[in-house]
Amino acid sequence: MQGTPRPAARRSGEQPACLARSDVRARPAERVGAVERVLRLIQAAPEGEASVSDLTAPLGLSQPTVSHHLRILTEAGLLEREKRGVWAYYRLVPSAIAAIADLLTPPCKRATKKIR
Repeated sequence: MQGTPRPAARRSGEQPACLARSDVRARPAERVGAVERVLRLIQAAPEGEASVSDLTAPLGLSQPTVSHHLRILTEAGLLEREKRGVWAYYRLVPSAIAAIADLLTPPCKRATKKIR
């Protein structure tokens, strides 16, 4: 039995095949927009929480893809996950969202917010 074939050597400066995929090269603003959409959907959900099945249709993504993205957001500390039976429900972590909002707010606006 042969093992997995080794990838061909790359020329200097050439991207690895895994980085050549269009989804990996998506603009950072597009990624932030997608994260914002997930967070807004969860925030707007009843009681401020949503399951994977609540998000698949509005996002137009498959269950495994939504689960993957929610896992990443949970590991990043933006979401909390609560398991109830076979379902997992996700809710925002307010302190993490506030920290990100502060980072994205221009310094001149931050000073105005703190004065008020």
